[in-house]
Amino acid sequence: FPGYRNQFAAKALPNPEIIKLLRGKGMGIDASSMAELVLAKMAGASGEEVFMTSNNTPAEEFRAARDMGAIINFDDITHIPYYLREVGDLPETVAMRYNPGPLKKGTNKIFADPPEQKYGARLDQLIKAYRLLKDNGAKKFGLHTMVASNGLDPDYFVETARILFEAALEIRKKVGVNMDVINLGGGFGIPYEPEQQKLDLKRVAEGIRQEYERVLLAGGHPETRIVTESGRYVTGPHGYLVTRVRHLKDTYKNYAGVDATMANLMRPGMYGAYHHMAVLGRENEEVTNPYALYEYDVTGSLCENNDKFAIDRPLPPLRIGDLIVIFDTGAHGHAMGFQYNGKLRSAEFLRHGEGDYQLIRRAETLSDYFATLPPEYLAMLPKLLAS
Repeated sequence: FPGYRNQFAAKALPNPEIIKLLRGKGMGIDASSMAELVLAKMAGASGEEVFMTSNNTPAEEFRAARDMGAIINFDDITHIPYYLREVGDLPETVAMRYNPGPLKKGTNKIFADPPEQKYGARLDQLIKAYRLLKDNGAKKFGLHTMVASNGLDPDYFVETARILFEAALEIRKKVGVNMDVINLGGGFGIPYEPEQQKLDLKRVAEGIRQEYERVLLAGGHPETRIVTESGRYVTGPHGYLVTRVRHLKDTYKNYAGVDATMANLMRPGMYGAYHHMAVLGRENEEVTNPYALYEYDVTGSLCENNDKFAIDRPLPPLRIGDLIVIFDTGAHGHAMGFQYNGKLRSAEFLRHGEGDYQLIRRAETLSDYFATLPPEYLAMLPKLLAS
C-alpha cells in the first residue's frame, strides 16, 4: 500500500525507549491522551507520525495534538464545534472514527459488539461531520475504525477493511471528499495459549489488498494511504513478568503466593485472560513428567480474590524462592498498572542481547507513592521511612 505505516499504540507499552526503538523501524505513534502525546515528543515523533485517537477529549489535549501537527481523529460530530470553539483552527489532516454498528461483531467480551461500544459515530453522522469539517476549512481527511481486540481470525480484519472502504465511497458520494488516509485500527491478536495459532498476517494483507482494489479503487476513489495501529502484536510476545514465590498455602486448594500482584498484570484478574508461565530452571519437569505436576492458584497479595495470575495451573511442585516467568506481558501489562493497597509498580528492563539489559523504568518507591500529598505529610516522610 502507498505510504503504509503502523502507528504503534502507545497505550500498549508507554515507554519512550520502546517508542524511540519502534520509530527507528519506521513506525508512527497512536496516542490517546496528553501523557501519550508527551511520550511521542520524548521519542522525537511529530507531525503526521502521530495519530491522535481519543474520546471525551479535553480541549488542552486537542490543542497539544494540533500544535505538534498530529492527525486529530474525532470520536463524534459534537466534538467538532467544541474543538472550533475551544481550540480554533483545524490541523492539516482531520479524521473521524466510525462505529459500524450491526455491520460488525466484536472479537471478545472486553471489546463489545460495536453498537455497545462508546467509540465512534454512525455513518449518517459521519457524513454530516465531514461536511462540517469541510465547511470549516479542512483540506485533508481520514477515516478510522477500531472494532477488534486480540483477534486471530484473518477474515475479520479483511471484513473490517471492506466496511471502511465502502464507508469512504459513501462519504465521497455524499460530501465530495476523498480520504487521504484510512486507518484500519488494530486488534491484531497474539497466541497467549500454547495451542493457539498465530494470526496469518500475510493472509490479512492479501485480503485487504483485494478489497482495496475491488471496492475502493473500482468505486472511483483514488489511491490512499493505509495505516494500522497495532500495539499488542508488536510488543506483547516480547514481554515477561518475573515474580518470586513468597508463600505456599494449602487450604481448600494449593496457593502459590508471589511478590507480583494484579497491579503488575491486570488481565488475568480482570477478565480471566490466560498467560502461560514457567518455573525458571525447572521447565523440563513440566514436559518430561506431567504426572508430577501440581495444580496451583498463583496469587498476589491484594485484598481482592481475583488477584490471581492463574487458577488450577499445572506446575512443578513449587518451593519458596522459585522464580516464575509469566509470558506475553509486553502489552497491557505494566501499562495497566495501578496502586490499590499501596502496591508499587515494578521496574522495566529492555533486553538488547544475551545478558545485556537496560533499565528503562526504575521501580516505584514509597516516596513516589506519597509524592502528591500536601506538604505537611511530605515533611513527615524522611523520618517515617527511616524508622
